[in-house]
Amino acid sequence: MTFRYTFGGDEFVFVEISEEMSLEAFFKGASITRELKSRDVRGITEICPANASYQVRFNPDIIEPSAVVNLLQELEASLSNAALTIDTRVIEVPVYYNDPWTHETLMRFRERHQDPKSTDLEYAARINGKKDVDDFIAAHSTSPWFVSMVGFVAGLPFMFQMVERSKQLEVPKYLSPRTDTPKLTVAHGGCFTAIYSVRGAGGYQMFGLTPAPIFDPAQRLAYLKEFMVFFRPGDIVKFNPIDRAAYDKTIAEVESGTFSLRIRPTTFVLEDFLRDPDAYNRSLVEEFYAD
Repeated sequence: MTFRYTFGGDEFVFVEISEEMSLEAFFKGASITRELKSRDVRGITEICPANASYQVRFNPDIIEPSAVVNLLQELEASLSNAALTIDTRVIEVPVYYNDPWTHETLMRFRERHQDPKSTDLEYAARINGKKDVDDFIAAHSTSPWFVSMVGFVAGLPFMFQMVERSKQLEVPKYLSPRTDTPKLTVAHGGCFTAIYSVRGAGGYQMFGLTPAPIFDPAQRLAYLKEFMVFFRPGDIVKFNPIDRAAYDKTIAEVESGTFSLRIRPTTFVLEDFLRDPDAYNRSLVEEFYAD
């Protein structure tokens, strides 16, 4: 990885860690920004981590721009792969794959799609070499996903699959964006899966819906009481396929205010993961469902 430091106006430093996304690049950025936050440096006002980069805002009347860059370079040099460990959460997210609502939406926009004669799931399965839609859904829901950044619209998580690069699912975005995407659509573009936190335009391939709210300014559910945006960079997501009956049951629980996501704390060690990703993922899932 070759870090590149550039200034944005008088108040920002943008740091590109890598030109392509990887868990190593994400963890470097996450570790640096977490350490920077813990130091509470006078004059640094905002820290914004992203997929393979991060941005820092500072007050030039308090801290010199060169001093900010020197500090960030010091943090970069001090972190090895062995030190890339974070305390985080594993979260089970229910997904109603191949649901009727995203299906109705995607059928309205077939002229914007690479393969107008198939659905988004059928197209994704075919170009990823899966035998059918069910095989693709299994590949999408079996391996955990890292939340690498939250943004674009309020509360939307970008997630990177925790598998070897050769096993990653990749699907291009629509040829031109849709003007409509249902709220809480689970979708995919490039190497990232995302959950649309609100209804709106979008270009990612649509796979299904989750009934679990992830952004709510009213903070009606218990897991949203701390903050209206649920996901944080570093969260680990395990998708759980559900059917229509389970979806309807969960929607009723959401409406009554009794629904809760299944969440467990964990410590993720990048070095252990890189040594054997499949074994690490199995142990992570087994620990999550231990009781």
